[in-house]
Amino acid sequence: MAHVVTEKCVGCKFTDCVEVCPVACFYEMDNQVVIHADDCIDCTACVDVCPVQAIYLESNVPVEFAASIAFNADKGNEIKDSGAEAISKKKDPLPTAAARKAELGY
Repeated sequence: MAHVVTEKCVGCKFTDCVEVCPVACFYEMDNQVVIHADDCIDCTACVDVCPVQAIYLESNVPVEFAASIAFNADKGNEIKDSGAEAISKKKDPLPTAAARKAELGY
C-alpha cells in the first residue's frame, strides 16, 4: 500500500519529502507533487517532514481527501510514463506556500 499526497500540497509544493525519500517516488506537477504508488516502499520518511501534513498512508487518507488516492495513481503513472524523472532534490516552495500553510492552520 502506497503513501498519497493529498490536495493539502496544492499551492504549497514544499519538497522536504522528496529529499528524504530513499526510492525517488515523487513526481512534480506545476502546483504540487504526487507519489508513484508502484515505486513507494511505505517507509514513512516523507510523512513527518511535510510542513502541511499532506502525506498519508493510502489506508489512512481522510475521507475529505479520498479523491487524492486516484489522483496520485493517475498523475504519478502519467508523469512517469511520459519519461519525466522523479524529483529527488528539495526546491523552493511556491510563492503561495506561506499563505497556504497558514490557511491550512500550520
